Formats: sequence, structure tokens, C-alpha cells
Amino acid sequence: MRKLLVLALVGLAAQLVDGALGMAYGLTSSTLLLFAGVAPAAASASVHLAEIGTTLAAGVAHWRFGNVDWKVVARIALPGALGAFAGATFLSSISTESAAPWMAAILFTLGAYLLVRFSRPLRAARAAGRLRSRFLAPLGLVAGFVDATGGGGWGPVATPALLVSGRMEPRKVIGSVDTSEFVVAGAASLGFLIGLGSDGFLLPTVAALLVGGLIAAPIAAWLVRIVPAQVLGAVIGGVIVLTNARTLLRAGDLGGPVPGLVYAVLGAGWLAAMVLAVRALRRVRRARATVEVALAATPADAAVSDAAVSDAAVSDAVVPGSAEGTAPIVEAADPAVEVAPGVAAAAPAVEAEPSRRLAAAVEG
Repeated sequence: MRKLLVLALVGLAAQLVDGALGMAYGLTSSTLLLFAGVAPAAASASVHLAEIGTTLAAGVAHWRFGNVDWKVVARIALPGALGAFAGATFLSSISTESAAPWMAAILFTLGAYLLVRFSRPLRAARAAGRLRSRFLAPLGLVAGFVDATGGGGWGPVATPALLVSGRMEPRKVIGSVDTSEFVVAGAASLGFLIGLGSDGFLLPTVAALLVGGLIAAPIAAWLVRIVPAQVLGAVIGGVIVLTNARTLLRAGDLGGPVPGLVYAVLGAGWLAAMVLAVRALRRVRRARATVEVALAATPADAAVSDAAVSDAAVSDAVVPGSAEGTAPIVEAADPAVEVAPGVAAAAPAVEAEPSRRLAAAVEG
């Protein structure tokens, strides 16, 4: 009973992470199952069967929050299903001894990718145009194959590729990837059912992961808007790297001081990635706060500058033929009246000041 409760908490935590990052449910769950000694094919099969329920709940929640682009879902889900079916069939056909290091290597690589990605500032530049099928179809095929053979990988492969394209909002990338994973998980489960039979699924494990994931799915769809993905991604990446390094060291029969040295290096790298992630998050927040202050001050500055220009036009403009040479022009606001050159140049200078402050805030 205690083991099932722990697995339910694992499913809950993994779904919260997946909802915040758009990835890592399968990575987190499969890594912990492998760590507990579950066979690679059985671990991947059980995780994907549980994902049918969790991704359905996550898809509905994301749809209700307006995070789903259904055109992208349709174009990436079907190729992803084909890749996942092929990957499940491949993993089911090889021995446990061969599958363990293969699966651990995939998870280790994806964990290292998370460390590198989230240790740098997250940028989301928007580009023009729509995502085409010639980009989405190969992406779904590769992501689905990696997901089934590695026990996870749909999000880490698909989400960054869509974000880098710059043609979707980050929240819609996460929502669309999570929603399309329902089809991918179903195809992978079918492949494992054909390759392993019903005995390949650890049903108590599936039930525990499913319950935890279903509880977390609605919360995760809301958390995607508020949780700092920067630090969370670095934390999860380090956990995945360290836990799968253990399997790789065992597969390589490395003993003596080598494992300790490897763990020390990986731990130092994880700590460095965490420090960089926190620094990047603080830098982005400072820049955002500076920009917000500058934007809030811009309307007031514009009103002051307009009043200054109007007063200057009234007091400084002169009538060329007057006796004193200083007669004020009461109707200086009329576009037909010529304003002194010094006054005309003042407005652009004042208007350019907020732009200079915004640029300095972003660059700093």
C-alpha cells in the first residue's frame, strides 16, 4: 500500500512538472520506475498506459484555458502515433539487458538537454506564418519513436522545436503538445500490448500513476501560467541525469573511484546549472520590472511633453513684422502656423526618451 501511495505521489509530481514545462511526465515517471528495478519495456508500457488518462485530462483542461491549437494537434499527433507504435514494437523485441542502457542513455541525454536549456534565459521570439505539415510530420514521427523507446521524450523533443519556430505562444505550445500526447500514448500502449501482451503492463503501478496524474492535471494547466519554468526545468534535468547515470555506470561495469568521480562531476554541473538558472530568472524579472515601470511612466511623460511644447509655442513664437518683435501668437496650435525650430525639435527628443529607457532595460 505504501508503494502505491508513493507511486501516486510520483504521478502527481510528474504531471505538475509536465504541466509547467510542457514535458517530463514520462521522463520523471520512467526514471523512477527504472530506479526501482522495473524492466525497461514494462516501465515504458505502464507509463504510456497511465498517460492515456492523464493526457486526456490535461488536454481537456488546456482546452478550457484556451491553450490548444487544434490544427497543430492534428498535424503532429498522427505522425507521432506512428512513431510511438514503431518505438514500442522495437523496445518490446529486444532483451531487458540490451534495453536498460539504451533507455537510460536516451533519458540521460534528454535530462542533460533540460539542464542546458533551462540554465539560459528563455526567449520566445514570434515569427510570421503558420507551422506547416512538412515540419510537424517529421517532428511528430521522431518525437513519438523517442518517447516510446525512452519511456518519455514526446515533450522534450516536440516542445522545444515548436518554441524555437517562434510561430506559437508558449502556452499554446505546451497545451497542444500535451493534448496530442493522448494519441501518442494510445498508439504506444497498443504497440506494447501487441509486443508484450497484457502481462507487460503493471496494472497497480498504472492505477497509482493515473490517480496522481488525474488529480494534478487541472492544477497543472493553471500552473503553466505562474510557475517559473526556469528553475523547475533545471531541477528536474539534474534528477534525471543523476538517476540514469547509475544505470549507465552499471551497464559499463565501471567500478573503483570512477562512479564517485562521475557523480561529483555531474553534481557540480547540476549545481552550476541551478545557479545559472536562478541568475537568468532574476535578470529576466529585473528587466521586465524596469520595462513595466518605464511603460507606466510613458503616458505621464507624454502629457508633460505636450504641455511643454504648447507653452513654448505660445511664449516663444513671434510675429515678424511687430514693433517689439515679441508679440505672442495666441493661435500657435494651428498647424498652419510655423513654430520656432528649437521648439519643434523638443518634441521628438522627449518622445524618444521612453524608447531609450526600454531598450536599456531589455539589454541590461
